[in-house]
Amino acid sequence: MPRSGAEAAGAPGAAGAGRPPLQPLLKLDGLSVHFLSGGQLLPAVRGIDLEVPPGGITCLVGESGCGKSLAARSVLRLTPEGAVLGGRVLLDGEDLLTLSERALRGIRGRRVGMIFQEPMTSLNPVLRVGVQTAEPLRLHLGMGRAEARREVVRLFTEVGIPAPESRYDDYPHQLSGGMRQRVMIAMALACGPELLLADEPTTALDATIQGQILRLIRSRSRERGMAVLLITHDLGVVADMADTVGVMYAGMLVERAPARELFARPLHPYTRGLMAAAPGRASLGAERLPTIPGTVPALADMPPGCPFQPRCAEALPRCAEMAPPMRSEGGHGVACWRVTREGERTP
Repeated sequence: MPRSGAEAAGAPGAAGAGRPPLQPLLKLDGLSVHFLSGGQLLPAVRGIDLEVPPGGITCLVGESGCGKSLAARSVLRLTPEGAVLGGRVLLDGEDLLTLSERALRGIRGRRVGMIFQEPMTSLNPVLRVGVQTAEPLRLHLGMGRAEARREVVRLFTEVGIPAPESRYDDYPHQLSGGMRQRVMIAMALACGPELLLADEPTTALDATIQGQILRLIRSRSRERGMAVLLITHDLGVVADMADTVGVMYAGMLVERAPARELFARPLHPYTRGLMAAAPGRASLGAERLPTIPGTVPALADMPPGCPFQPRCAEALPRCAEMAPPMRSEGGHGVACWRVTREGERTP
C-alpha cells in the first residue's frame, strides 16, 4: 500500500533528517518547457508545481507524449537542444536552472541519479557496462579501479544481474533489453543519490524482476531517505509505490493528490478516464476496455482553454475559453471547472 507523506518524511535515516516534516527535497515551482518552431514558442510543459519530500515517492502518470518524461529530464537540464526552460527547480532550496554546467556535473549522478527510459541509447556502445557503471563511483566518490569494480559487482547482484563478475566486461549489445535496463538502474543508484528520477524504470523487465526492482527502489527510499520521482503509465505501479500522484495531460498537471485519496476519489475527468481504461477486476469478462475518445493535441494545435476539453464528455462552455487554475483542498488539487473550491464535483 502507498505510504503517507508523513511516514515518508519521517523515515529513519532520511537524508537531511533535521528538516521539518514534509519540507521538500525537490520542488518544481512553475516549471515550463517550450520549443521554438516556426517563429513561435510551443508549450510542452506548462507551469508544473510539484514537491517530493526526503524518503517520499511521487509518481507522474499520463499518456505518452503528455510531458512527464520531459519534466523529469528538466530537473537536470537534460532536455533536447532548443528547449527553453522556465520556472524553478529547487533541490534542497537551490535552483538547478540557474547553475552552471560545471556545477550541474557535480550533482548529476552524485546527488541526483536518473534511470533513463531507453537504455540502449543511454549506454555507450563502445564501453563495457561495468566500466560505465564504475565511472560515477570513481568520479564522485574517488574509488580506485579495484574498489569500484567490487562495488559494481555488488550493485549488479542487487538489481538481479546473473553472473555479475562476467557481465562487468560485457558490452551493451551483448545484453538483453532487460539486462541493459538493470545496468542503468545500478548506475543510477551507485552513489547513493538523495533524489532518484526514474523514467519508466521497469518497462523492459518481466514481472518477477519488475517486482524486485520496485522493492529495491522502495527500500532505498524508506531506509536511506532517498526521494523518488517515478514516471510511469502503469496505474498498478502507482498504487503500489506512490505516496503522492501527479496526473499530467498535454503538458499540464491536471490533478495532484496523496495516492490513497486519488484512487478513492479521482476528480478530474481525465484521471477517471485513465482509471476506467486500466485492466482490473471491474473489466473481467468485458470484451473491450473503456477508452478516452480522441487523441492528445499536438503542440502546434493546442486548443484554447482546457486542453482536455475536446475529449471531455463533461465540458462546460467556459472550458473552451479559459484554462482552469489548480484548486487545492486538503492536499487534493485539481484543474477542472466542474470541481468547486471545496473539492466537490458540480452536476
